[in-house]
Amino acid sequence: MDIQENIPIVVYDDQCYLCTKFAKIVNFLSRGNLTIIGHYSDQGLQIRNQILDDSALEMFWLIDEKVAFGGRAALLPLILAILRAKKKASNKIKFQDNCSQECKTVKSVFIRSASLLSNSKKIELK
Repeated sequence: MDIQENIPIVVYDDQCYLCTKFAKIVNFLSRGNLTIIGHYSDQGLQIRNQILDDSALEMFWLIDEKVAFGGRAALLPLILAILRAKKKASNKIKFQDNCSQECKTVKSVFIRSASLLSNSKKIELK
């Protein structure tokens, strides 16, 4: 997978129920025009090894041409990417709802939301 051809890319935790719901909402709002990849997929592993650092699994990421935005830092760029999304060739995404954690509880919603707002990172791409 050539990363530059698929930018912007959203990388999310595909083993978390709430994160998968978040990715589905992003996919719906962008009309399927963003590349969405799970952290634990083959492409996600490749992206983590090439671009992201050790904190990659702590938050979702938005990767554009110049910067990888993580967590809170990715919210505004994600909104802009959704608004600017251009039509891509059939970008069908299969979302897996295999949650191995207690993700569907109210406590989990608060923990994940707090995690989103407390974690923030930017990685400059070369």
